[in-house]
Amino acid sequence: MTDTIILVFSLLIILASAELFTNGVESLGKKLSLSQAVVGSLLAAVGTALPETILPIVAILFHPGDLSHDIGVGAILGAPFMLSTLALLLIGITVVWTFLLKKRRFEFSLEIHSLQRDLIFFIVMYSTAIFLPMLIKGHRVLIAFLLAAGYCFYAYMTFRGESAHISTTEDLYLKRIWNICRGFFKRHQPLTSDNEPGILLISVQVLVALGIMISGAHMFVGSLQTLSLAWGMNPLLFALLIAPVATELPEKFNSVTWTIKGRDTLAMGNITGAMVFQSTFPVAVGLLFTEWNITGLALLSAVLALSASAVVLAESYIRKKVSPVTFLVCGSLFAVYAAVVIMG
Repeated sequence: MTDTIILVFSLLIILASAELFTNGVESLGKKLSLSQAVVGSLLAAVGTALPETILPIVAILFHPGDLSHDIGVGAILGAPFMLSTLALLLIGITVVWTFLLKKRRFEFSLEIHSLQRDLIFFIVMYSTAIFLPMLIKGHRVLIAFLLAAGYCFYAYMTFRGESAHISTTEDLYLKRIWNICRGFFKRHQPLTSDNEPGILLISVQVLVALGIMISGAHMFVGSLQTLSLAWGMNPLLFALLIAPVATELPEKFNSVTWTIKGRDTLAMGNITGAMVFQSTFPVAVGLLFTEWNITGLALLSAVLALSASAVVLAESYIRKKVSPVTFLVCGSLFAVYAAVVIMG
């Protein structure tokens, strides 16, 4: 019962911190005059993906042994798979839910060229990481360098690409708190639209929100792992299915928050930008410090991740938009993978 309460409590913490984080990142993007693509695909995506990226790196570099390397490789491959299936499913469900509540139309409005850029980079980089080592033996250092260079080029293209700027945002939450507290300190003036919070205050909110989100995610994982053992779940099954979802998916509640508010470009960029990041730097570490022998279920997860991305990319070119139904279909691929793992 205690672990169940902790599980629910940690999820609430993650949701609250996601709201705090998106509010801060939007304010930061507006303050720096950054585009939606940069804020969603770079700032938000890397900010939420980087902490979880550290986990497989630590497992590979600081815990010797094949088991630790297998865990690290599984975590590296699990992130792109989860993002391209369950994270998109999360967006699709959010659109359906808000549509039923009559808060938005049943459509997903985003900058198609930004989506296409992210997915093309992901498919190229991830395919290179998975299949090129199978074809070219003994050149993993070169491939790792190409992946890292590829992400740097992606970041450059994102900064240079056309994208609408963030014109309107909600007041920074720390600014609201300041205005509430000003009643106790009469000599301080409230922060108004003409007296916007500075970079320091915005950065404090973003970093605090990220720290709370990470703590909530680790609490969520710990309680979920304890419950899985109490329920007699196979540890291998937990490692393949539950752990990647628990470590990555909670931090993508930022996309849910943005979808509810109708900021679809930011919501999608938060996911696709993380996909590009997770397919480059973490994979480069795997190439350099493990055997990187991708076969069986690991290979299947990579193929499904690439397939889901290809479906979304194809629709964006054919229809010039992406339906929420497509996100639901991509999410169903995770159920396919789960069925194969369980039956295997």
